[in-house]
Amino acid sequence: APPRLLKAGVGDLVGKLTAVKDWQLAHRLRGEYYGEYAAQLALLSAKHVLRYPELIASCNPEGVRIVVEALISSGVAMCIAGSSRPASGSEHLFSHALDLIAPKPALHGEQVAIGTIMMLYLYGDPRWRRVKNTLKKIGLPVTAKELDIPDEVIIDALTIAHKIRPRYTILGEKGLTREAAEKLARATGVIE
Repeated sequence: APPRLLKAGVGDLVGKLTAVKDWQLAHRLRGEYYGEYAAQLALLSAKHVLRYPELIASCNPEGVRIVVEALISSGVAMCIAGSSRPASGSEHLFSHALDLIAPKPALHGEQVAIGTIMMLYLYGDPRWRRVKNTLKKIGLPVTAKELDIPDEVIIDALTIAHKIRPRYTILGEKGLTREAAEKLARATGVIE
């Protein structure tokens, strides 16, 4: 695959870090089914690619193998769970919102990567900085400007993401206010 598409695959994979958190949250607050094995397999997929940024950035066969193996295991996690829950949460809702409103959406995995950075921050998870730095090393966009999406569109997407599908996530039932969305995007450096 072209390097940009391979790297977008990594962006989709890091989303498992927040997807699993969202799944656990829905289990605790809504009694939704939660499968520990599927969740751990999905997390392994994300952690696997974060462990090898240089190999992946080089796009050599070993780096490609790492990404492909992680994508396959993420798919297996969804099969085990019987849904996309272990692999798709608030970070995907943000990406889908961008698909609806951005004048020119970026690649799915690129958008999910930025969504993951912001959703980890919302969770108070200090790994958001490490994830952002690792994604940068791999060559993924980590700002709205690098995505070529206007700051206002990022904010708008954050405010409507919770409406994309009936799935409980950190965004809750009412979503983020415009003020909260802007604060989140600025705090993570997604917008300036």
